[in-house]
Amino acid sequence: MSTQTRSPQTRSAAARPAGKPGARPVTGPQGAWLVAEREITTRLRSKAFLVSTGILLLLVLASVLFSGFMAKSGGFGDATRVAAVGSAQQVLAPLDGEGLEVTDAPDRAAASQLVLDGEVDAAVVPGGDTPVDLTVIANEEAPTSVVQALSAAPTVELLAPSDTNPMLAYFIAIGFGIVFMMSAVTFGSTIAQSVVEEKQTRIVEILLATVSARTMLAGKIIGNSILALAQVVAITALASVGMLATGQDLLLGELGSSLIWFGILFAFGFVLLAGLYAALASLVSRQEDIGSVTSPVMMLVMLPYVAVIIFNDNPQALAIMSYIPFSAPVGMPMRLYLGTAEWWEPILSLGVLCVSIAIVLWIGARIYSNSILRTGVRVKLADAIKG
Repeated sequence: MSTQTRSPQTRSAAARPAGKPGARPVTGPQGAWLVAEREITTRLRSKAFLVSTGILLLLVLASVLFSGFMAKSGGFGDATRVAAVGSAQQVLAPLDGEGLEVTDAPDRAAASQLVLDGEVDAAVVPGGDTPVDLTVIANEEAPTSVVQALSAAPTVELLAPSDTNPMLAYFIAIGFGIVFMMSAVTFGSTIAQSVVEEKQTRIVEILLATVSARTMLAGKIIGNSILALAQVVAITALASVGMLATGQDLLLGELGSSLIWFGILFAFGFVLLAGLYAALASLVSRQEDIGSVTSPVMMLVMLPYVAVIIFNDNPQALAIMSYIPFSAPVGMPMRLYLGTAEWWEPILSLGVLCVSIAIVLWIGARIYSNSILRTGVRVKLADAIKG
């Protein structure tokens, strides 16, 4: 039997991993970025994702424009039409355009005829048996807006005045809560579905031949975090454009630091949630089981949304929310808008969030590594942690 001696070059080539000739092994950062690119391109090629994102952005822009136009026009209804006679003209002139549309009338008879003809909703004429010395003429009942405008109000002295409109603060709290919840749930669910799909189809076995499980987890978190942050930035940009277009530049200036810190805290907060979504999804092998296994994370996403709406005017509750990792992205921006947070508090909140991310990712990577190749029945959480 003859033997064949291979040259050093031949032995070296045989020892190389499969793939391109002379290909070098993929490093951790390279592998993580390759997985991240795969996550990003897969989502961007999805028509459902693009359509839903476009609809969301249009709804945000439309809501900002609508609220701006309503605020500029003075309300959601038409201005009350009023005919003014004599001295009533001087009283109502400053209110023209502020919810009232004032029309001058030469005398009482002409003003009354305008009311009868439906040209105006009410008429205000001099004289009366009240200190106001004016009379409101209407068909069935006087419009409330006219009576309130002519009513005498007592002098009010505030010991601790606030520059914040409570109703505006309420809507801002809803805005922060909705954006955080929708982005976190949308892209968190995407990570969970991707993990289970790769596990169910055994694609993960092929991927693990090239990169480690921890590298795969890092890539999934990076890719979906980039997409989630890009969506939040797009929403913020459109909302800013809408505010400028409707003359709400003062409100935009008040929200400046709040919007910036919302983006920063959301970026870090989503990394925390993404690690939990991926780790818990690796425990199951069927898409039908994703909801049950990720329900605890869903609750952690829903609670800040509900809490920031309920406690938007409670300084103590917002202060506590500012330092809880899952609610800091909505609690701290609200405090910055209300002016109840010191300059160093967002930095401290970010530090607490970073420490929490390190702990959660360490545990999550262990769960993911010990569960991703185990198919069939659901893996118990304790077994996944123990390995």
